Amino acid sequence: MQDSTATDENSSTAGTVGRAVSRYATAWIAGDRQAMLACYHHDFTLHYFGRNPLAGVHAGKPAALAILTEVTRRTNRRLIGIVDVMTGPERGAILVRESFARDGETAEVERLLVYSVRDGLLHHCWVYDQDQALVDSFLA
Repeated sequence: MQDSTATDENSSTAGTVGRAVSRYATAWIAGDRQAMLACYHHDFTLHYFGRNPLAGVHAGKPAALAILTEVTRRTNRRLIGIVDVMTGPERGAILVRESFARDGETAEVERLLVYSVRDGLLHHCWVYDQDQALVDSFLA
């Protein structure tokens, strides 16, 4: 199945996608925020699901980064580990385990981040949470 983002990612190949996603995963594990930011395309779009005030499509690197910053502020999220990095010719994905903490409550959640790549950089990200209701409660 092909969608509009698949057709506009004409510079992507399995190797390009793999390098971009792996570079991001390596920077994330290292806690290298500057390297992580350098992985995002200027047209980066974040597709954030759920029933919470931050859900929606956030187009453009500044808008997407603002939402990611707010998610971190509300959840005090911390990377526990990367479970797997997967790549194909059109998409790459990182399966992560993160901890959330807010108002004395803590939770551990697995999240699947699916990426498209353009010009060797992360172009779109779709965030799928293992327990969306739990994530929504932290973001409320």
